[in-house]
This record gives sequence, structure tokens and C-alpha cells, in this order.
Amino acid sequence: MIFWEKLLSSFSFMQISIPQIIMILLALLLAYLAIVKKYEPLLLLPLAFGMLIANIPLAGLSAHDKGGLIYYLYQGIELGIYPPMIFLCIGAMTDFGPLIASPRSALIGLGGQLGIFAAMGGALLLGQGLAYVIPGIEPFSLQEAAAIGIIGSSDGPTSIYTADILAPNLLPVITIAAYSYMALVPLIQPPIMRALTTTKERVVEMPESKRVTRRQKIFFAFGITLATLLLVPAAGSLIAMLMLGNLIRESGVTERYVRSLQNNLLNVLTLLIGISVGATATAERILNPNTILVICLGLFAFSFGTVGGVLIAKFLCKITGGKVNPLIGNSGVSAMPMAARVSQKLGQEYNPHNHLLMHAMGPIVSSTIGSALIAGIFITFFGS
Repeated sequence: MIFWEKLLSSFSFMQISIPQIIMILLALLLAYLAIVKKYEPLLLLPLAFGMLIANIPLAGLSAHDKGGLIYYLYQGIELGIYPPMIFLCIGAMTDFGPLIASPRSALIGLGGQLGIFAAMGGALLLGQGLAYVIPGIEPFSLQEAAAIGIIGSSDGPTSIYTADILAPNLLPVITIAAYSYMALVPLIQPPIMRALTTTKERVVEMPESKRVTRRQKIFFAFGITLATLLLVPAAGSLIAMLMLGNLIRESGVTERYVRSLQNNLLNVLTLLIGISVGATATAERILNPNTILVICLGLFAFSFGTVGGVLIAKFLCKITGGKVNPLIGNSGVSAMPMAARVSQKLGQEYNPHNHLLMHAMGPIVSSTIGSALIAGIFITFFGS
């Protein structure tokens, strides 16, 4: 009798709970979106699998099971290694030429950061207000609100890096929200762009960008690195790796590095981040009212960031006498390169001669730099 009791108790299905079953079903839904709908499959598929195995009792495969495989893989996030390495790869893929050629596009990237502060304020206000009327909701701390706000940057690695330092308890839901909204850029942004622009503005043809030399790009990378390390050192690891990757790209003497960073290393890091973060999403950490609130605040942050970018682009259109198409304003969020593709597609719907893709890359790369700097400021002021 004792033998059979021990045998049955060794089976995971004998100890599985309803919340764990819900998380397993959610993991299968995310896997469906990745495989069938192709929503960010490179990250969403390993994330869904990590969530699945983390919620199987007795398996010891969550990021919180000390000594297990996933626990050690997760140390790359815990120790702040994976996100800066992702930035290294992104730098090797990024052309800063459009930003250097048109520095005013940085203003659009700045406007795209408004969503960060709107969501941060919303988290503090809603958390306090709803805690009085809805059981189970707890007020967000300043650190948690700052981490939630960074979702508005639409920059997955920056969101992970900030959440891991300021609010590790919210890391799974912040990561899922950040990458989900990046995948949904083609659905979320166009209605906002149409609502805030006129037909006359949408058909504006932007002149071809000025040519930027390799020397200018190399000076830019060194200059941004030095300025960041001197003024916002907490953002140094992200920006330094981003600029190192870009120097490798622009130097012209390290082609082997460029190929490795753009393909092999980026793919491996994305896989490790996906399964590690997914394995933190256990039932007791996800299934609570605060999670739903974070998801809603993330959508608000992303939408408000799009609004801020488009409004700044409209302002630039006006003061330049119609030389800036406001449709590139959606690229004020750093959803690279999806936001730029949305700008291009929507622009050509209204004017087949519109070529907005490269013009939209300027705000995107400035937003990537800007969100990393804001994250560094948050970590400096709100971190322990």
C-alpha cells in the first residue's frame, strides 16, 4: 500500500493544480500564436515552452527551482548578461545613417517615450485607486511603476533589463506584454495614425536623405558611448554594447563578427531569453489581478507612445513647411523594424510614390537609444 502511494505521488498529474492547468493552457495558446499566426515566433515559441514546463509539478524546470537546468540559464537575465548582448547584436544590424542625416528625427523618438511616463503615472494612480475597490489588487511601488512604464518603449531587451533590476516579480508579465505588443504593431498603430493625421499630411513626399559617411557613423558611435557613460552610467551596459555592435558593422574590417552577431549569436540569445523568462511565469506569480492591470497598462503605454510620436511628427511637418510626413511618427517607439514597415505600408496606401522606410528608421533608432537612457535614469533614481 505504501509502495503504491509513493508511486502515485511521484506522478506530476497527481499534484497538478487548477491554476497550473490554466497556465499550461495559456502556454499552449502562446505556442499557437507563434506557430500558426507567426506572432514573434523566435521569442514567443521558446517563451511558451518555458511557461509550459515551469508549471509541471515535480519537474523542477522553473527558473525558481534552484539547481535545475532553467535556473542556471536564467542567471543570464538575473546577472544582466542577455539584454546587453542582445543590444550588441542589434547594433550590428542597425544603420544610424538616417538619424545622423536628420537629427530632428530624434524629436520624434523623444515623443515616443511619452508612453513610458504616462504608463508609470497610470500604474501609480490606478494601483492606489483600484486597491481600495477591487480585492486582490495591490498598489504598485515606484520601482514597479517604472518597470511597467518601460513597456511603452516597445523595446524587449530594455524592458527585461529594467524589470529584472527594479521589479523582478513582474518580469514574466512585463516581458510577455512588451513582446506581444511589438508583434501586434501592424494592428495597433494604423488606427491611431489615421486618427491623428489628415489626408493632406499622409501624401507628403519626403526628400531623399543626405548621404552619411562611414567616418560620421564611427564618430557618432564613439560620441554616444562617451556621453552616456559620463552622464547616465547606469545605461552604460546597454548603450556601450549597442554602439560596439554598430562599430563592428561600420568599421568594415570585421565582417566575420557582423555575420555571427546578426545571425548565430542573436538567435541563441533570443532562444535563451525566451525559455528563461517563460520559465519564471509560474501560476502563483502570474494568476492575480495585478497581472491583468500590467497588461492593460502596457497597451496604454504603447498606444500613448505612438500618439506622442505622431504628434511630434505633425509639429515637425508644420514648422518645416510640409517636409516631414507625420506617418513616420509611429516609429517614435523602438519596435524595430516593424514600426518602420507600418510607416512605409500606410504611406504608400495614400501615395504610391511615398518611400518612408528609411526616414522612419531615424526615429526608431533614436527611440532605442532614448529608452535605454530613460531606463538608466530610472535604475539610478529608483534602484536599490
